[in-house]
Amino acid sequence: MPEALALALQTPGLEWVICAGFLAALVYGFAGFGSALIFMPLATIFMSPALAIAAFSLSALGSLVTVFPGAWKSADRRQTLMVVAMSIVFMPVGIFLLRIASEVTIRTAVCVVTLLTLALLVSGWKVPLRGGRGLQLGVGALAGITGGSTGLNGPPVILFNLGTDQPVAVTRGNLACFLTLNSLFVMPMMWAQGLVDARALFLGLILLLPYALGGFVGVQLFRPGNVALYRTIAFVLIGVAGVMGLPIWG
Repeated sequence: MPEALALALQTPGLEWVICAGFLAALVYGFAGFGSALIFMPLATIFMSPALAIAAFSLSALGSLVTVFPGAWKSADRRQTLMVVAMSIVFMPVGIFLLRIASEVTIRTAVCVVTLLTLALLVSGWKVPLRGGRGLQLGVGALAGITGGSTGLNGPPVILFNLGTDQPVAVTRGNLACFLTLNSLFVMPMMWAQGLVDARALFLGLILLLPYALGGFVGVQLFRPGNVALYRTIAFVLIGVAGVMGLPIWG
């Protein structure tokens, strides 16, 4: 057995991290958002933020065969690809912040961003957004920075989509496609800055199957008439994860 695989299997709390990955993907499958908002606060209880981000980005590629195909059909593809491209450009900035900041600082940032996003979602935040392409590029840049530094690239895109007048199916598709496509670039960029090793690769592979399974089950559970219920479940789980992940608990 390769040493890196042995180290990955010896990760403290690995069974809980696997459960978090399955749960995050399950919610992502039926709600269309919330995967990183659930996974990151919980995973960073047991491992460093950099390791959690790298492993999650690889496991999230399971969405390519579970969530992405259906989402791509309904998404605004031009808008989505533009936001993805800008996120990729600014992702190295976020990864640099991850590299220089302390683990406690990043863990705190993960939970603060999670709980702030939840508060805005629960409050019904929906400020009409105008700005065209410039606004879309700005959202992508912000998502790249937050994604690279905390693993949470979704919140800027979630809030942006809520502020548009697009149908729910389109906004759901936009977000699912953005999150999946963005995951393709996280680990290579982290490797370029020296934050990824073989252990992270094996952890991502370990999480890949439960994440893909969770996404598949979530998609099968989705019914258009139950959107409000799915959002409520996602909100509760995001809130629990955000509070549990706070460094104040140790």
